[in-house]
Order: sequence, then structure tokens, then C-alpha cells
Amino acid sequence: MSFEHEMESFEALLAEYEKDQTSVREGEIVSGRVVDFVGDFVVVDIGFKSEGQVSKSEFVAPDGSFNVQIGDMVDVLIEATENENGLCVLSKKEADKLMIWEEISKIADRDDIIEGKIIGRVKGGLAVDIGVRAFLPGSQVELRPTRNLDKFVGHEFRFKIIKFNKKRGNIVLSRRALLEKERAVLKSQTLERLQEGAILDGIVKNITEYGAFVDLGGIDGLLHITDMSWGRVNHPNEVVQIGDEIKVKVLKFTPDNERVSLGYKQLAPDPWEHAADRYPSGIRSLGRVVSLIDYGAFVELEEGIEGLIHISEMSWTRRVKHPSRVVNVGDVIDVVVLSLDTDAKKISLGMKQTEPNPWELLEEKYPVGTCIVGKIRNITDFGLFIGVEDGIDGLVHVSDISWTQKVRNPAEIYKRGDEVEAVVLNIDVENERFSLGIKQLTADPWESLPDRYPPGSVVDCKITKITEFGAFASIDEGVEGLIHISELSRDRVDEPAQVVQVGEVHRAEVISVDPSERKIALSIKQFVRNNETGRLRQYIDNDASSTAHLGDLLQDKLSELDND
Repeated sequence: MSFEHEMESFEALLAEYEKDQTSVREGEIVSGRVVDFVGDFVVVDIGFKSEGQVSKSEFVAPDGSFNVQIGDMVDVLIEATENENGLCVLSKKEADKLMIWEEISKIADRDDIIEGKIIGRVKGGLAVDIGVRAFLPGSQVELRPTRNLDKFVGHEFRFKIIKFNKKRGNIVLSRRALLEKERAVLKSQTLERLQEGAILDGIVKNITEYGAFVDLGGIDGLLHITDMSWGRVNHPNEVVQIGDEIKVKVLKFTPDNERVSLGYKQLAPDPWEHAADRYPSGIRSLGRVVSLIDYGAFVELEEGIEGLIHISEMSWTRRVKHPSRVVNVGDVIDVVVLSLDTDAKKISLGMKQTEPNPWELLEEKYPVGTCIVGKIRNITDFGLFIGVEDGIDGLVHVSDISWTQKVRNPAEIYKRGDEVEAVVLNIDVENERFSLGIKQLTADPWESLPDRYPPGSVVDCKITKITEFGAFASIDEGVEGLIHISELSRDRVDEPAQVVQVGEVHRAEVISVDPSERKIALSIKQFVRNNETGRLRQYIDNDASSTAHLGDLLQDKLSELDND
């Protein structure tokens, strides 16, 4: 080959080479090899007539490390084919961005899924890093709108691209779209297994005052607070928390509206089934006070079984006005089972039964007829309460204060703190009543009345009360007899006030005496008849100041009749 021909071939190759070198354009992404580090730059050979440089800062990892070495292949963007030093100006960061945008564009075109990390809150939603910054509206975060978006920051999720505009650099994502699609698939699978009695796995999604909503897989069910535990539940969060994975039993399922009622306690046996075997009447047990009400306290014997201690069963001697004066919520106490109703799921408990009954001891200590001395603790219209033992008072009823005196207001005779003597009349252990008597310290005057006033005897009597059927007259202190209207006069009497007046003193004959009924029957008519007198009014002592007996007046009258 001649020299001329060789030169022509060389020039042709050179021209071709130069053509290749000038084919690299600004804005293109090319691959190059790292060949050197100069100052703040990384030198990259991209096969161009001149090498290019990239700022070292573009190779610094998030943790601060420098992550490139000589010989590494890197993709870079040609920002300028030549600078003042004759080198290409390159950018790895911009190349990465363009490549990411390109990849995202392809994903959006294919309607594929992309993964990303939520990096912060922004107005109206969340910012997501998918290689570039994207926007996740608040309405697209979950199936239902949520107020607490901060809890998603820092977490990675899968998203669907619902809007993509490379020119404006705008990408909008949706997590909700994926959740709805997944939920639809799960729902169809769950509906195949959903039937009453089925036991399913679920996740607690939401908690309210009345229960918790459990995601069964595409469909939610309500776990009501009453079906969470056999025991007492004040709030659902005492049993479950949002996010808990639990097993539940389908109690009811209505396909028409896809409403599901769930049970949690039903996975365990009902503790009331064999409660009668574990808690027969009279058995002693420990329990925890779980609630106080005005009339008692509820005590949990075991989960699902509570009993009520009525305030009347808290103390043998104290009058408990409110259970808080004896127990507090949370106290572990000793109780006795008084009765149990498994059908109604009720247990009656007692506290005082764990100690000896002081009323039974009282019966042994103070048999009927025993004389006691005590101070008056309280006075009522119906009697006196006398302190006998600590917390135990005996009652002296008004009818047992005096044999003869009619006591209408005990406070007129006694006052609080007075020390009195009394006799034990009766002790009612079952009803916790202690009866005392003061009048029983002396003999009953009515017992000797038949001996002192036998039938046929004549007594002086003072009219104390007039009624339609006769007049009552006092013959002794506290002893009154009845003069029936038919016994007031030999003549017919229509109104007792026509022949006798309150305060008048008359003589009468004792007709009958009944100590058991405390009744004495008197007769002025019989006295007059036996003494053969005339009209009844002539024997009345009309002089209020006179102390003469009717017998004397009668004798004077007889003398006058003899003189006539």
C-alpha cells in the first residue's frame, strides 16, 4: 500500500473517531469509569475526547461515608461538554434523578406498585421518598381518614401511583387504593369462612366506649364490651388494644348488611356453669372489691363471678351507712357465701359471718330476766335505746317503761346519758333485737288488783274521760276502770255527759277485774241500787273544793229523808 493510501485511511479513521467523540451531547446520561481524584472532584472517563469531573459531594452517603473508588463504573449526566479547563462537567446526582424518574414513569405506565418511605408531614398529607419526593394525600393513607398522620412517618409502605407529571415534577401516591384491593380479596376469602360459631383470627382496628371493631380480613366485626370477658369490664381497653391480634368467635352474622357480632369470652367456659359446686352456701372465700354502690359492695371471687355484700351483712353491730366506710375498691377481703342463684347469676355474700355472731354470745351472757345497768344512747317517740355492749343497744319500749303511767313522750322523763336499770325481756338473735323493760323491775300492780278490789267492793273513782259508750274513771294510780253507759244510772242514759263530768268523784261498785286484759268494770247503778238510793245526780259532789266522800253525802241525804 502506498504512503498516500495509508494516509487517506488514517485520516478516515481519525475523522470517524472525532465524529464519535463529538456525538456526546449535553443532557445525556452516559456511563464512565472513575480514573482519579483531583481536589474536590472525581475524574470520570466517559470515552469522550476529554475526561469529565463530578463533585465529590455527590458520592457522599447519608451516613457521611465516601462511597466510590478508582475503577468504579458510574452513570453520570453531561451538564456541559467542556468547561474553562477543557473538561466535561458531569453530575451523578442529576443522572440518578433522571434515571429514577424514568423508572417511575415506566411503573406508572404499567400501573405497577412502588415502594417508598414516608419522610414527613406536609400540608394535606405526607411526603414520601420513592427515590424522588412524592405526595401522599391524607385521604389516601388508610381505608378510612385518620387524624394521626404522624404515626406513619418513618415507615415504609407500598403505593400506587395515581398521578404522574414528569415535566412539573409532580407525583401523587395512594396507599388506600392498594388496601381496598387487598381488602376486597380478603373479604371474599373471609365470607367463605364466615358463619355463626366459627372461630377466626382478627386484628383490633378501633376501640370505642361500647366495644372494639375487629378486622377479620376484608370485613369488620363488632366485639361488644359485654362479650369481652366473663368478668367485669369498665372499658374495652382493659382487655384489648388497637393492633392486637386475637381469636374471636362469630356470634351472629347477617349477610344482607354484612353485620358481624363477635365474642371473646365465649372462647372460654362460662364460670357460672359449675359455680354451685365451687361456692356452696356457707363456704368461705377470698375476693376483691370491684365496685361500691349505696347499698353494698360487689366482690369478684374469680373472673366472671361477682357477689354482692349488702351493707346489712358487713357488720354485726355497726350501722353501716355506706360501704366505703368499711371497704375500698381493690381491697382483698374474706367473705362467706350466703346464697347462690346460678340461673340469675347472683351470689349473696357476707363479711360479718367471718366473725362470731355477738348476738349469739349476748344470748348466753344476758339470759331473760337479767338486770343490767346502762346509759341511754338515744331517745325516740317509741322508747329508749340503752347501751349494753359495744355497738349493741337494748330497746325499752314506751309500753315497758311504767306499769301504770301512760308514757307518750319518753324525753319528758329521761335524757341522753342517763344511767338506768332495766330487765332483759327478750333477745332475738335472728332479727338482732334486744328488748328491755324498766317497769319489770317492780311487781305488776294489776296482778294484785283482784285481791285489793274484788267484785262487789265499793271504790271511790274520779271521772277521767267520757266516751259515747260510757266513762273511764281512775280508782288507783295508773289504774282506770270503765263505767259502761248502761251502768251509769238506773234510768236510761242516752249521753254519758248528761249524768257525769270529767273531774267528778263518784262511788261505784266493782263488777269484774281482768288482770290479763287490764280491764276493770265499774257500776254506779249497782252501787246506788245496793244502797237503795234515789236519783244519781243527788250523790254527785258538785263542790270542786270539797274533799267529802260520796258515802258521807249519801248519809246526809238519808237523814234528810228520815226527817221528812
